[in-house]
Amino acid sequence: MAGLQAAEPQLALVRRVITRPPGLGGETYEAIDAAEFQRRTTAGDFCLHWPAHGLHYGIPAGIVHQAEVGQDFLVNLSRSVLTDAARIFPDFVVLNLTARPETLVSRLAGRGRESLADIRNRLDRRGASMPPGLRIIDISNDGSLGESVRMAREGLAREVS
Repeated sequence: MAGLQAAEPQLALVRRVITRPPGLGGETYEAIDAAEFQRRTTAGDFCLHWPAHGLHYGIPAGIVHQAEVGQDFLVNLSRSVLTDAARIFPDFVVLNLTARPETLVSRLAGRGRESLADIRNRLDRRGASMPPGLRIIDISNDGSLGESVRMAREGLAREVS
């Protein structure tokens, strides 16, 4: 996502709120504990939120207004909230990056955040289907970052033209 945002600076990266300890890398996120996450969920601070991998993820509600006034965003979401995202954001497009199992294992292991069992669980979900009715751009992410960014830019250019 950072590579695509660097190539398309008008796309703002959404900083997720995650019940993960700070500083674990992979993305810039706001780290909070589960109690604070629940408080903020109840207060309506998130336009989207979901549990995954033993954590909770939230997207700040403030981006709804920013999108309404024309700001485009990149955000990493769970399949479980894609239909809600499409309802909230009328111009919503999914960039569905996929990779071969060996590529995923290598990348996930390299992050150092998941155990081998966690990595196996992610691989088991790899073939999960996307919700129907979404605008989806499928991108193979087995190659270089530059190649994935090129394919994403081309797909987005086709989608908005």
